Amino acid sequence: MYTLKTSADFDSAHFLSGYEGKCSNIHGHRWSVEIEVGSDRLNQEGQTRGMIVDFSELKHALASIVEELDHCLIIERGSLRGKTYEALKEDGFRIIELDMRPTAENLAKYMYDRMSEQGYMVVKATVYETPNNCASYSEV
Repeated sequence: MYTLKTSADFDSAHFLSGYEGKCSNIHGHRWSVEIEVGSDRLNQEGQTRGMIVDFSELKHALASIVEELDHCLIIERGSLRGKTYEALKEDGFRIIELDMRPTAENLAKYMYDRMSEQGYMVVKATVYETPNNCASYSEV
């Protein structure tokens, strides 16, 4: 199998609702995402002959996803009291609500799914919460 890997970074805040420890408080990260795509065959015609996909196309697809999450507060749906949520929104804060706890593990699967929805055969998605700590998701 041939594989390609690209990466992108974004900055955002999150907290872990129901967690006992520092991560229960809102805090930020410089997240780094790696996406690996694969194929058993290379394209045989056109501009992408000899490639799985053009790197610039792959990078653009990943960049469009991480751009949505850049400089925002990522929360699990329903994890903030209604008044708190409304006050933050009223003050202009950008909040992304997900149907999952925003852990590195869940964000890895989120990235895997989002890239797969765009038609890529994703082999693995890895999300670094810090330079030394990451989580990966694959279906193999």
